[in-house]
Amino acid sequence: MTAGAQHGYEKGRAKRREIIDRAVTLFGEAGYRGASLREIAARCGISHPGLLHHFPTKESLLLAVLEHRDEVDGKWLSIDGATGMESLRRLVGLVSLNAARRGIVELFAVLSAEATSATHPAHDYFVERYRTSVDTFEQAYTRARDEGILRPGIDPGTAGRQLVALMDGLQVQWLLDDCVTDMAGIVRAHVQGQLTVPL
Repeated sequence: MTAGAQHGYEKGRAKRREIIDRAVTLFGEAGYRGASLREIAARCGISHPGLLHHFPTKESLLLAVLEHRDEVDGKWLSIDGATGMESLRRLVGLVSLNAARRGIVELFAVLSAEATSATHPAHDYFVERYRTSVDTFEQAYTRARDEGILRPGIDPGTAGRQLVALMDGLQVQWLLDDCVTDMAGIVRAHVQGQLTVPL
């Protein structure tokens, strides 16, 4: 690849990332259905056809936005080889991370609610994401039980679903009270109450 072609490629990647960042904000503000590609293009300082060069459809941009969030969260939610304690600490750490990125949290809250409709383009994505999240959390609790640090009587499957519900519910409260709710503190206290050793 020539130096000029490399420069053009890097500029294209940078513009693509800017479009995704602006889309994260607008989808969070207005929802998928309320946001327009023309508005996103205007916020990026490019023409509508210029945006379509990078993302030919609104759905393709939405999927890129969701993939971006998954990349950011991936290292936090990957518990392969981790102990139950490490896994639960990572989940609490993810809540702390989210408290520093309102735009991503708002995007997820709005889109996950919209996507309960089977006709929403992200419906299948969120169905799979919730299934994966519950499975991941259940695995963490199962490992904690197998390591002897989970309090007796706590079912890993139920605990996993409860933690997903707690985290999502807290995100909505946090958004509505202008980020005052201590999401990480509440989740940490909840998980600590399920363990026989300090988290």
